[in-house]
Amino acid sequence: MAETDEKLSPAEKAKLAAAKKAEAAKKAGPVGKPLVDNGDGTITDPNSGYMWKKTDAWLDMKKFYTWFDHREYVDWVNKNREKFGGYDNWRIPNKTEALTLFDKSGQKALVDKNGTTYPIDGIFSAGGASNTWITECSEEKIIRMDLKIGVDTPYPTTDVWSSMRLIRKEGEAAPIPTGKTEAPIATADSVAENLAETQAGAGQAVTKPAAAAPKSGVEKPTPRRDFSSEEKSAMLKRAKAHAAEVRARKG
Repeated sequence: MAETDEKLSPAEKAKLAAAKKAEAAKKAGPVGKPLVDNGDGTITDPNSGYMWKKTDAWLDMKKFYTWFDHREYVDWVNKNREKFGGYDNWRIPNKTEALTLFDKSGQKALVDKNGTTYPIDGIFSAGGASNTWITECSEEKIIRMDLKIGVDTPYPTTDVWSSMRLIRKEGEAAPIPTGKTEAPIATADSVAENLAETQAGAGQAVTKPAAAAPKSGVEKPTPRRDFSSEEKSAMLKRAKAHAAEVRARKG
């Protein structure tokens, strides 16, 4: 075989080497079921159970995002869930999830916004970008996944832009939209404080319920007191409304 190779021209040797490389990559490529286009802007991977958006952030918005404003896009997708399968729990992937898109065999190809190909399945919409933010990124360490080479790259500066490919899993909770917080858990003390404020504002005598004595051997829970001004305002508004309702019932 070696003698046969020596008789080949340089061009023929290069062609043969490329063919061997392609065949080796094909054999080493992952074996699995093909991705499924659901026809509603989503792609399902039956091998992992993941569901991906068919389009990326660049195709949807024609802009890139820094890590610090990436939630703007995530929130927009979940708000407009009717365009993307009706789901509202889309998020960015972690490194392991993102790498399931990268085809190590070199057999799959998708055209990006610059007209060049990169190795992810052509079932996704063409014309997007070949990078995405991943959850390993943080305000302290900027990391972006490059899907052209399947490498997560750390950057020494925060002035880095990227597209995003969003993923979801069945059963995952929807992320809390940016700028919103979960409703605070009311405690006996906080309710009493707001009732006192309401009664004082209504010109009534302030009556504060006596604190119940803690059960023997049971530590009394520490009430939360770090409410924001918006939370305090909302609680006061509810207390005033309740007081007004009580007065109305009494005539």
